[in-house]
Amino acid sequence: MSEVFENEIEARECEDISSLEDAIPVDDIPNSCNFEYPSPLYRLKLEYSCEGVYATAEHDAEFSPGDYVIIPTRYGRDLALVMGVSHTPIGIRPSDIVKIDRKATQSDLDKRHDDEKKEETAFKVFQEKVAFHKLDMKLIATHYLLDEQKILFFFSADNRVDFRELVKDLVSVFKMRIELRQIGVRDESRITGGLGVCGRAYCCHSVSDKLQPVSIRMAKDQNLSLNSMKISGQCGRLLCCLAYEYSWYAEARKKLPNEGVRLVYEGTNFRITEINPITTMIKLSGEDGRILEIPAKRFYQTDGRWYIK
Repeated sequence: MSEVFENEIEARECEDISSLEDAIPVDDIPNSCNFEYPSPLYRLKLEYSCEGVYATAEHDAEFSPGDYVIIPTRYGRDLALVMGVSHTPIGIRPSDIVKIDRKATQSDLDKRHDDEKKEETAFKVFQEKVAFHKLDMKLIATHYLLDEQKILFFFSADNRVDFRELVKDLVSVFKMRIELRQIGVRDESRITGGLGVCGRAYCCHSVSDKLQPVSIRMAKDQNLSLNSMKISGQCGRLLCCLAYEYSWYAEARKKLPNEGVRLVYEGTNFRITEINPITTMIKLSGEDGRILEIPAKRFYQTDGRWYIK
């Protein structure tokens, strides 16, 4: 029984998990190290999508966490929540920074409150129309723009959907502009939220949506099991948190030998089988059957070969 179980685990370890990776390669992450960001630089949040926005203010205008402001977005001018001042922007290009138009008035907040009630009705109408047209799509969120006569419907679908007739029906009901946006699995998790395997709220929902794209290499360099059940989140993609400490692991491993390296110690041939950058211990397996754990500081490299002091 135990042998069967071990074989099952081994099979899972060797499964193809390339589909869990993000489509954007790590090398495409914005590199703005030499750019001097304006100060103060505010981090804002679009509450309907949990999307993070970085913005500056004109003149000497100051805002506090909890304030609401009006900013330009990809869909039109809208309401955003001020999270605070950002001292170390993450994952953004200089062109991503927008300019705050003004602070929201009480009238703006009252309108937003009324729109939230309308969104509940719009959500139900959309679902009814989708069922009528027999479309394979799942509605995630509905949002009325603050400064424009426009409704946004965010949905997910496994394939492309022809929703032209659906849009015509929605326009006849709401008498305003309709925009449908198909979103991916990570975006769906960011909007809906939930709890991850760690018991905490999703990183993309509660921490930041400007996270570094996650690759399988990040899991490998952190000595994690390449088991999709262990390193993927509820969205079915690699866990966002794999990117948090990757830079530290990558830098630490540059000073250490790679697994599989062979060397001679005490007259016996050994092979490095495991490296732990956190404990800085390296495990070796000798051809005489011995298993040793030696501190990384005892390893040194000369002419491309590794030795132990």
